[in-house]
Amino acid sequence: MTPAQSDLIWLLAGLGGVLLTASGVGYVLQQRLSPQGENPGIENLNDRIKAWWVMVALMAVALLLGSSGTTLLFALCSFAALREFVTLVDTRRSDHWALVATFFGVLPVQYYLIWIEWYGLWSIFIPVYAFLLLPILAVLFGDTERFLLRVAAVQWAAMICVFCISHVPALLSLHIPGYEGRNVLLIAFLVVVVQGSDVMQYVWGKLLGRTKIAPRLSPSKTVEGFAGGALSAMLIGASLSWLTPFTPLQAAGLSCVIVLMGFFGGLVMSAIKRDRGVKDWGHLIAGHGGFIDRLDSVIFSAPIFYHLTRYWWSLT
Repeated sequence: MTPAQSDLIWLLAGLGGVLLTASGVGYVLQQRLSPQGENPGIENLNDRIKAWWVMVALMAVALLLGSSGTTLLFALCSFAALREFVTLVDTRRSDHWALVATFFGVLPVQYYLIWIEWYGLWSIFIPVYAFLLLPILAVLFGDTERFLLRVAAVQWAAMICVFCISHVPALLSLHIPGYEGRNVLLIAFLVVVVQGSDVMQYVWGKLLGRTKIAPRLSPSKTVEGFAGGALSAMLIGASLSWLTPFTPLQAAGLSCVIVLMGFFGGLVMSAIKRDRGVKDWGHLIAGHGGFIDRLDSVIFSAPIFYHLTRYWWSLT
């Protein structure tokens, strides 16, 4: 067993302990306050805890399998997120080949380039080549009705669901002096901090939330919940600095940045949902909605975390 795998197992054991505690609390609350399922808040809490067990288990298997397993896992997440996104945007029959190219061309090529660690190409493949190719495929049919909106939706889907998410497995390709063979822990750090922030924002919002931040976009988000969640995430990040090449202070600073990006990412994705008139992106994950509902914070924070980490070590 490598040192990285040993550290990862310790982290997963800690997460397992937290989930066991949460499951016990949820069970007690249900028995006392919602024995027949009459309390929606408690039922939602237990649904979230059950979903977290599944997500942590899947993440654990992928990370322990190494580069190939992790890349495949996030490629599948991108596929599921892309499917959810496309079902909510306006497309026409003339967009068929652009969508096919996105699902079965752009997505696998992007993840293949990441798997072989060709940074020079994967970092521009979607923002440059795919952005030019997709409108060409759409315009060949001569359908100009809402053309700009349709093309922009497909391009945005590729950018959000494929390019941004693919930065998570791309962390495995970073070359950090003295940190060789431990990059998988960067992924664990990113996911735990971002998702921990989401959980703590939910908890603090329920406990102390009074002042709504953006009631038209996300009525459940409050100033108190965000502040409590952000501070909690920074403490989590500092306490997990042993997973990273950063000092506790640096880890806390990075946590602050990625939490801010995750928060604004959640607002952006909420704005899209409100525009489409839906509450959730999907219903695949009980208590969480769809894949995008669970990944919206990661979508915006992953590229920032990747590049801050990459250029920090290239400049030091």
